[in-house]
Amino acid sequence: MAFIFFLFLFLLTLFSPSSSNDLNSLTYIVHVDHEAKPSIFPTHRRWYTSSLTSTSSSIIHTYDTVFHGFSARLTAQEATQLLDHPNVISVIPEQVRHLHTTRSPEFLGLRSTDKAGLLEESDFGSDLVIGVIDTGIWPERPSFDDRGLGPVPTKWKGQCVPSQDFLETACNRKLVGAKFFCGGYEATNGKMNETTEFRSPRDSDGHGTHTASISAGRYVFPASTLGYARGVASGMAPKARLAAYKVCWNSGCYDSDILAAFDAAVADGVDVVSLSVGGVVVPYYLDAIAIGAFGAIDRGIFVSASAGNGGPGALTVTNVAPWMTTVGAGTIDRDFPANVKLGNGKTIPGVSVYGGPDLDPSKMYPLVYGGSLLGGDGYSSSLCIEGSLDPSLVKGKIVLCDRGINSRATKGEIVRKNGGVGMIIANGVFDGEGLVADCHVLPATSVGASGGDEIRRYISETAKSRSSKQPTATIVFKGTRLGIRPAPVVASFSARGPNPETPDIIKPDVIAPGLNILAAWPDKIGPSGVPTDNRRTAFNILSGTSMACPHVSGLAALLKAAHPDWSPAAIRSALMTTAYTVDNRDVQMLDESTGNASSVMDYGSGHVHPTKAMDPGLVYDITSYDYINFLCNSNYTGTNIATITRRKADCDGARRAGHVGNLNYPSFSVVFQQYGESKLSTHFIRTVTNVGDSDSVYEVKIRPTRGTTVTVEPKKLSFRRVGQKLSFVVRVTTTEVKLSPGATSVETGHIVWSDGKRNVTSPLVVTLQQPL
Repeated sequence: MAFIFFLFLFLLTLFSPSSSNDLNSLTYIVHVDHEAKPSIFPTHRRWYTSSLTSTSSSIIHTYDTVFHGFSARLTAQEATQLLDHPNVISVIPEQVRHLHTTRSPEFLGLRSTDKAGLLEESDFGSDLVIGVIDTGIWPERPSFDDRGLGPVPTKWKGQCVPSQDFLETACNRKLVGAKFFCGGYEATNGKMNETTEFRSPRDSDGHGTHTASISAGRYVFPASTLGYARGVASGMAPKARLAAYKVCWNSGCYDSDILAAFDAAVADGVDVVSLSVGGVVVPYYLDAIAIGAFGAIDRGIFVSASAGNGGPGALTVTNVAPWMTTVGAGTIDRDFPANVKLGNGKTIPGVSVYGGPDLDPSKMYPLVYGGSLLGGDGYSSSLCIEGSLDPSLVKGKIVLCDRGINSRATKGEIVRKNGGVGMIIANGVFDGEGLVADCHVLPATSVGASGGDEIRRYISETAKSRSSKQPTATIVFKGTRLGIRPAPVVASFSARGPNPETPDIIKPDVIAPGLNILAAWPDKIGPSGVPTDNRRTAFNILSGTSMACPHVSGLAALLKAAHPDWSPAAIRSALMTTAYTVDNRDVQMLDESTGNASSVMDYGSGHVHPTKAMDPGLVYDITSYDYINFLCNSNYTGTNIATITRRKADCDGARRAGHVGNLNYPSFSVVFQQYGESKLSTHFIRTVTNVGDSDSVYEVKIRPTRGTTVTVEPKKLSFRRVGQKLSFVVRVTTTEVKLSPGATSVETGHIVWSDGKRNVTSPLVVTLQQPL
């Protein structure tokens, strides 16, 4: 009892009103050693709150499932003081995260009419619960109808948190839970404006409704957005149950709230967590998402996270902890062409989702470039930013705007406000040729970087000519086009490797459909997202790794339903080792930004193939203790590791046994630092588990990286029973190459185990780096 009294006095001083309201305070997440809590209190929450009865005004959340501790507003001095306490393991500064914003089931080979296959084998995921951590949900949409569903799984402990605008009856046998977490958001921003946001699980943004229906939306017909993408809408696991955890608000998604959502989701009994949110990459022990995700996988819960939209540049991938499945974005074989026809007769390809009224098909319209309009500062007007356009120069014209800074739909609203009749958005050099179809408030389309250059050149050359002609254009909308080739293509925006935190672990893991995806959309929000857009639609078309992530979340639910004994790592392994890297022309997938062949750093193991993932043959399984050994070999301290895992780690054995690359991951990556040694070598140890046939023999096929010798021992794995584990060693030897200081050379290959009918494929990446 002396410990309780001391901690009470300590926290009473620390969380006095004068300190918690300090203007210099920030939100911190505090990890308390759960072994130090008195045994007379059965839960961390009860112990902690009993000590803070009179001072809890500065406490934001307490955590007791995936994490033991609390979040609070602290000054830097208070944080330092608290860190010195013997029962506090770590004090983590909060980050603000941001969103990574129905043909895809068919494109992935999931057909409801098939008598056998993943949907049938898993009963469409009916007994599984997917927890979606996002912006909430609009429960009335038909995608969340519970017709024909059986009772809620008996293991489910969650609930629907009611409020004035979200009644308890909003939940049903489909939407089995809905909660919201705004403590961290309000601690930083003050009380929310309830005229623009719902203090409830209801979605005021649209992103959460969209991602939830991608993962587990019911079959809905007819479905379309403004007449585009007509057909049947369906999520990946149509009968899986959903639980919505709202953590994202107008100014972002706060770590303290995200961790609280993880805590609740795991306690409620979800089977899969879907997280289309991310931010900067930091060490895992400072990353609330990584910490929450570890607590989930430690309970057998699969965590799918979006890779981010920072592509096509290298080192842009986020959510890189190896216990999460990190998902990049690819295209599907559907497009929405909206081409620009110029006055010189040339046609520039573009894409758009615009529902009319169209431009006059018999008329060409005056064309201007925002960046060359008089009266603006050039840069702002080129981007069509609020206040940068002169109405007298824009009225009645089509305006070319550069992509960047403000949203593409907002640019259209600004052009429309200033009297423009249409808009063309041109990619910058960094965006390349990757095109995203947006719902616009006026006739508008997006063109690639080369198309933008050609339009600017046409405008400039026409202006310089001695003729009285002025540049003209129109936009020709062609609706929905199916059967696009090539597909899939790695989306330009999809974040790329290498992994900034652990180059030895390839990220992203896989890619999935993420471009121009049709899914459910809330009422009261226009499809463009622009506040003045009064149009209403039950479905919307969005793009981003945010859309790719829930595809994998739903597939994970199907695989878990079909294979209840599979761990999160086994499910990820099945998705990775069966992924493909060729398009529907049977050639290497392309990179949308350049039009050239894509690489492992773009797509990881490849594009998911659900049907093959159902029967992968072998899986690379990983336990929580394997991840602890990985953290030991990452040179994390015992305190760092305990912050993530809630366990004390003895790293001596792990460090003697191997290195970071020996985590039993379904891919292989090595980074050699060239310090003058002519010969460089390493080895990987892997263990595979037989989930195929009882008597099976797998032989290895090696496609080594250029300039590298790769050997595998043994070359043959003979299994006598299902569940049997066998190990092998991969040895990689290469020679130094001439590189300038700071430069790198990356070569890729593959290691494939085959039993004659299944190919278990793993990418191999060898990176040579010349130190500065």
